[in-house]
Amino acid sequence: MGKIKITAAFLFLFSAFACKGDKRDFYYAKAFVMSVPIEITVYDPDKEKGKNIADLLLKEVKRVSDDFSYTEPYSYTSHVNKNAYNKWVKMEEEMYVLLKISRKYYDLTDGAFDVTFAPLWPIWKDAAAAKKLPSKDEIEKAIAKIGHDNIEMDERTRMIRFKKPVEINLGGILRGYSFVRIIDILKKNVSVSSPVQVEIGTNKLCWGEKDWTYTVNSPLDEKKVLGTLKFRQGVVISSSGRSHFVKIEDKLYSHILSIKTGYPIENFSTLVVYVPDMDMDFISSAALATMGREKAFDYISKYKGVCAIWVDGAGNVSTLINEDSSCSWEKPKKYLFF
Repeated sequence: MGKIKITAAFLFLFSAFACKGDKRDFYYAKAFVMSVPIEITVYDPDKEKGKNIADLLLKEVKRVSDDFSYTEPYSYTSHVNKNAYNKWVKMEEEMYVLLKISRKYYDLTDGAFDVTFAPLWPIWKDAAAAKKLPSKDEIEKAIAKIGHDNIEMDERTRMIRFKKPVEINLGGILRGYSFVRIIDILKKNVSVSSPVQVEIGTNKLCWGEKDWTYTVNSPLDEKKVLGTLKFRQGVVISSSGRSHFVKIEDKLYSHILSIKTGYPIENFSTLVVYVPDMDMDFISSAALATMGREKAFDYISKYKGVCAIWVDGAGNVSTLINEDSSCSWEKPKKYLFF
């Protein structure tokens, strides 16, 4: 199947700083993609070169968003959702790969992470707006319409079919996949010799040897710093944080749902994971958050050079730093005043 949509000029908010006479030694661009801000900084005094790099990376992130968005009516995802119930539909190779990744996390989390979660989302969106918990009956009816096992795929022909009328939403892995694509572009583009920083929401990619940092704030007080990750190069992926919580009936709930229960995961605030590089075997922090700290850390520890920070619902911090990791975790210094 050929590409099924027509891409117009960029339909996202864009701003860049590289004015004539600008003495800064970097180029900065900002856009809004995948429902979050994306910020790109190219540390090069050549502003034209910086702009070319930023434009290239922004274009790729926008492409990933347009091609696989659940809400984009002409995306590959929407095409499958509209046509695959009880009928085999041809997939693009890229979507087939993304669905294989989503299946890996479905199996890893024993079904807690499931890209067919769509029926649950409006229930909790309405609950957040009304400040009232959904009924048990609503949750059970939604869960009955969910299930990755209802997706059939033929690896040889790259065909897909739904045994029940489910819908796919790849939002839980698209930001991580965007970093995979960005790294691939940077590695293949020999003209990129300058350090580059790309932030997609609370996730950060740092390309090039430099003293990079990532600050983790308290879920109970965004002005309070819990600590800082320090590293020379790599990717930091993060899930949740206080800004993603909703208050319903005087209780705070995470935006990450466990599909096994139909409810937001409990006693969780933030999971931050650093990896020195990223390929198609990338880590999904949203999926790992559903596993709980112990299982998530056990899985993360198998990756070379990683470190991870887990913040529970009360703001308590747990850390994992592999012996081969170049990343360090530094708590804020306490000063005594006389």
